[in-house]
Parts: sequence; structure tokens; C-alpha cells
Amino acid sequence: MPEQLTKHPDVTIQVLRSAGARCGEGEAQAILRSCPPARFCKLPGGEVCVYGLDGAPAMTQFTAADWQSLAPLARGGADHAGAGAAAGAWGGMAGATFIAGLVAGALAAAVLARWRRGRRRG
Repeated sequence: MPEQLTKHPDVTIQVLRSAGARCGEGEAQAILRSCPPARFCKLPGGEVCVYGLDGAPAMTQFTAADWQSLAPLARGGADHAGAGAAAGAWGGMAGATFIAGLVAGALAAAVLARWRRGRRRG
């Protein structure tokens, strides 16, 4: 089950709720047990934990190597193909935030699409 990192966790939770997710309601956490209860969302197809930037250090699914791979974006360097352009265009850490938001949005869209397909079949 995914952990999501976003600059706007409350908005993300609101969007998930609008699609039928139960967030921050004391649902049983079968997989994402270390997720703060207020940031935990349960959908028919699984669980999601929504972290804001301040909660990023508590995330369990990223390794030190994952975080280090984002460092060039935060520095505005071009250590990775395309990273320099993204960081320059979006201003250092804002570039990393933008990319994290895109990843979170894409993952949320995939979860919602899967959930909707399951509802159509049922």
C-alpha cells in the first residue's frame, strides 16, 4: 500500500474522501500500521497514508538511497538527466515538491481508477 508525500496533505485527503475513502476515522490499519491515524485513508482496494513535507522523515517506504536520489533536485544540480532543468524551472526544493506532487497525484489517480473498476464489477 502506498505512502503519499504532498505539499498539501489536507487537500489530498479531501480529494480521497470525495471518492469514498474513509480518512482519519479510526479505520483498522492492516498494512500501513505506522501511519498517523489522522493521515490514514482506507479504500475498498487498499490503504493510503498521506504525508505532508513535515511528516516525510516518518515515512517508511523510502530508503536513504531514495532520498539521496532527490538531493540533486534540492540543490538545483544536473546530476540526473532532466533533473537540472526541472529544478531550475521550479526553483530548487520546489522542483522536488512539484515532482513529489506529480507522483502522489498519479498514484492517487491509479488507486481511484482501480477502486472505480472494482465498484463497476460488483
